[in-house]
Amino acid sequence: MSVDKYKVLMTAVEYGSLTIAASQLGCTQSAVSHSIAALEEELGFSLITRSRAGVKLTAEGERLLPAVRNLLSSEEQLNQLASSIRGLDYGTVRVGSFTSVAVHWLPRILKRFQSDYPKVDIKLLNGDYNDVDRWIRDGSVDIGFITVPSELECETIPLMEDRLLAIVPEDSRFASFPKFPLVECETEPFISLLESSDHDARRALDAAGVKPNVRFYTKDDYAIIAMVEQGLGISIMPELLLKGRHDRILKLPLVPEAKRFIGMAIAASEKAGPATRKFADYVVKYVQESK
Repeated sequence: MSVDKYKVLMTAVEYGSLTIAASQLGCTQSAVSHSIAALEEELGFSLITRSRAGVKLTAEGERLLPAVRNLLSSEEQLNQLASSIRGLDYGTVRVGSFTSVAVHWLPRILKRFQSDYPKVDIKLLNGDYNDVDRWIRDGSVDIGFITVPSELECETIPLMEDRLLAIVPEDSRFASFPKFPLVECETEPFISLLESSDHDARRALDAAGVKPNVRFYTKDDYAIIAMVEQGLGISIMPELLLKGRHDRILKLPLVPEAKRFIGMAIAASEKAGPATRKFADYVVKYVQESK
């Protein structure tokens, strides 16, 4: 069975456009349309709908999606293994990450890896913890950065402890405090990530028996920092995320102390291809050297 038509389908769905898919695949839009139509005829049902908003999967297409991703992932693993046997370093590694790792780790890791393995393509997806977990489960990524322990049923590698810090405005009354008492979150205006993303701060607050006085919710880490700069409230963020920044905020250790544990999940576990394994090795080496 040829998987080319499935690749065309996934590219169209990924970009939400037949035109962009054609550009990415190096063919015409009519060729993309014909390929998807042929696949629909072969399967016996429609896979996509088209509108001004773009291309979307039908209900039947959504049901087929996990199997298609598994098919393409298996083909990629096969290609990587065959390339490894031939002595080549070829393949595609899809990486899912959250902001702090995407900003502070991945650029340097990618530079090293691409220098040694220029024929391996890297595709990056950036989101929050919830997004990365979902991408790992549905096969959208080969490697995902997560917090551990995790409920994901795949190989996980612990990488680093990362302190959680309070961030407060520069002119805050806490400026003279050597550490920030978590209990203060009950009265101070608190700026929070969405509940689906705010695992770190919520764990720290729950462990301390503190219910925060949440005034604002956002999905963007850097939006929180900007809001704290303007005196709209306080928040709790990982130290790695704040590394190297020069915002007009104060960063204080927490009382009681709290940490997150960053890890790496390999979606296919023992079936992961050689390029995926190589990239995972580079991640581990980089983190060890950075400690």
